[in-house]
Amino acid sequence: MDNTSDSCLDVATTEKSGAEQPSASSESPVCEAENGSPAEKLLLSEATGSTIKDDEALRRARANADETIQSEKLQCDQEDSPGKAVQQDYHMPDVITVRVQRDSDSFQDVVVKIERPIYHKPFVGGFKNKITGVEFHNAGAQTIPKPRPDRGVQVFCRETQTVYERNKPQQTKNTTSTQMTKVGLYVSSVTDKLISPAKYLTAEEYHKRRLEAVIVLQTYFRRWHAVNVVRNLRELKGLRLAWEAQEELQRKKEKEEKLRREHERRLNPKTKEDFELLYHAVELWRQEETEQINRSLTGAERKAALCGLLDQEAQLIASIGRHKLHADEENQQKAILRFLDKCAQPKRWKAYDGKITEMDTQDILRARELFEIYCSISMNGIPKDERRDVLLTLRRTVKVPSSPLKLYKSISCCQSCKNHLASTEFPVPARSRTIGKCHLCCKLGNEARQRETFLKYRLMLENLRQSEADYQDDAKIVFSIQHQDLQYLVETIWGCQSALSVCNDLYDLVMVRWDKQHEWSPWNTILLTENEADAHLKLCSLEKAYEATFIDGIKDKHTQAKKYFAQFPAMASFLQRSDNQANANEFLIATVTNSSILGKTN
Repeated sequence: MDNTSDSCLDVATTEKSGAEQPSASSESPVCEAENGSPAEKLLLSEATGSTIKDDEALRRARANADETIQSEKLQCDQEDSPGKAVQQDYHMPDVITVRVQRDSDSFQDVVVKIERPIYHKPFVGGFKNKITGVEFHNAGAQTIPKPRPDRGVQVFCRETQTVYERNKPQQTKNTTSTQMTKVGLYVSSVTDKLISPAKYLTAEEYHKRRLEAVIVLQTYFRRWHAVNVVRNLRELKGLRLAWEAQEELQRKKEKEEKLRREHERRLNPKTKEDFELLYHAVELWRQEETEQINRSLTGAERKAALCGLLDQEAQLIASIGRHKLHADEENQQKAILRFLDKCAQPKRWKAYDGKITEMDTQDILRARELFEIYCSISMNGIPKDERRDVLLTLRRTVKVPSSPLKLYKSISCCQSCKNHLASTEFPVPARSRTIGKCHLCCKLGNEARQRETFLKYRLMLENLRQSEADYQDDAKIVFSIQHQDLQYLVETIWGCQSALSVCNDLYDLVMVRWDKQHEWSPWNTILLTENEADAHLKLCSLEKAYEATFIDGIKDKHTQAKKYFAQFPAMASFLQRSDNQANANEFLIATVTNSSILGKTN
């Protein structure tokens, strides 16, 4: 088709079979559709969307047999909307025939294949006509992107993106020269040396020599390292020995200090524990002297010696009694002042910011007034008038309670001295069922008969209560027992010796929890020294730390303690609670074991 010719393009639609259509007039382009639409109402538009006029030459269109053109069928409805193209629901066939005018009398039919897009064009930018509502995409979205030509090399792979480095040694050239004797040049040979070739060294010999040298270096290095290790071990050993010596010296000093305080207590007794030590020492002396008399004497001589021993014992007891009376006077005065001063102190508590807040109640003000009156009465050398005023103030202050019957609930009768005393004056051990003797009668009975000392057990009980309070887990059993109960545990069940080292010094023995996960109780305890107790409480698993025989022995002692304390009402509730907890733990362990077995079976 000549680009300069002013030829027209006649378009006619055909079926896919390519049947020939009747020819049209050459004066105007003829376009017939399958639906029978007249040519006057059909418009031909370019791919850009612009309409091709009837008298416009298609100079830019060169339609060959294999070329593909895109067209859009528009119908112009002159009746409804003149001059406005209306798009109808028209389906373009796959193949159309285009008649092209070659000359004035010759035409050529060209078969054109219609290609439809096989994918949805993405909207990558463009604009929209507000009047017609037609969207125009950018050029990049109009056609299918052209595939890149295959270069025969896979470029999108890991190997093409990985860098490999290669090292290749290079031996550079070294140009040298030698000056030789020649005609017209003399070179002295005085400093020349005759070099003869040595023995050839093979690769095996070379590597063997290198290995021997490495072994020598390793030998010296290992020796140096061993010297450093031994030096460090020696220093650690010295520090350990020094620490052990210091600890041993500290223990000796503490033991000597305990003996010195005990000796001082015996020489200058002041408290009831000191007098217990004196009476206990007198009892030990009496037993030793009695055994000596029974072994060495018989008959009348034995009776005479026993009578003399009785007189000496009476003199010692009388001397102790005199010291006791003097100490009681001093202690009573100090105890009264300490009690009144404690009652007169205000209540204190710490706020969130760390400040101490004090508060005086009516009882505290009353106690402070009584304390001042007592101090005034206790003063010596005051005038009679002032003393009379103080006594009158005391008379107005002290009165009898309005209802004395309120005191009966806290008053009990002593079975020995028959005195009615407050309940705080009676010892209440765990094994007691009724109110028995008061503290004074128990002390007199001990001084006259048993003459035992409970100082060691009181100290052991105080340490035990302090350690249980540090756990902060609401322990109650340790505060329900007395030193008599602890004495039975130590002497009868544990035999006054450590369960591990068989140490029998009660001043060095302490009671701690056997299982630190549960509170202390007579059936959850063990008697150890202080160092052994510290190591025991650091254990994570008792079964891994102790042998089965040792654990069985401890459990036997716990069973004995349960049988003994099960007789007392105060301990029955604790025993029942511990049994219920043990049963719950056993049930839980059995449930977990059965579940695991069933899971493995399934």
